[in-house]
Amino acid sequence: MATRMSALPPPVALRGAELAMVQLVDVFKIYREAEIETVALRGASLSLRPGEFVAVLGRSGSGKSTLLNLLGGLDVPSAGQIWVAGRDITRLDERARATLRLRQIGYVYQDNNLLQYLTAQENVELPLRLAGGHNAAHRAEELLTALGVRHRQHHRPAALSGGERQRVAVACALANAPSLLLADEITGELDSVSAEGVLAVLSEARALYGTTMLVVTHNAAVAARADRVLLMVDGKLEEQR
Repeated sequence: MATRMSALPPPVALRGAELAMVQLVDVFKIYREAEIETVALRGASLSLRPGEFVAVLGRSGSGKSTLLNLLGGLDVPSAGQIWVAGRDITRLDERARATLRLRQIGYVYQDNNLLQYLTAQENVELPLRLAGGHNAAHRAEELLTALGVRHRQHHRPAALSGGERQRVAVACALANAPSLLLADEITGELDSVSAEGVLAVLSEARALYGTTMLVVTHNAAVAARADRVLLMVDGKLEEQR
């Protein structure tokens, strides 16, 4: 599987490279419904260096998806601070968080989250166009080629297999050369060959752009590639290696 991504824009230097790319400080997230409270995160703390690849393991319901949603600015914590690329995102309004997400954060959801009325190519072009990028069509084709699905570029998600949708979702997440990539079971729908191809593309993105990666996974092969492995237990993160 080819892994050419040269058509993407050049990386943007992280202001204050000595800073952590991600910093969570004593973060709590409590969900309330009527009289019932669910504590998803209990004082979770985390620091990720620029360019670091960290895998997060944990049982269902342990708080992994909540962690990703908070880091991606899709939700806000009940308490604590979250810093991404030198900005305290807990102090940003929804619009500012969306802008940060568009320009600096790539997110691969477990359910792909592709727009059903757009083709694979159009899904990948969308974040590029929203960010004001040039040559969006060419860059989208480069990513789809790198991920082995260019031959499906004119098909809508409903016509793609689960594995093909996952690879298109990865292309969308990498479109704007994000400083931070968040992924929830990034290889969950893939066979071993396709999974290896996706991991190769992620490795290239990391080498080209210094992308920091936080991946929630149950796949031992993904965890084996990580610089560190963390375990989420009852809303807290524990170092595994």
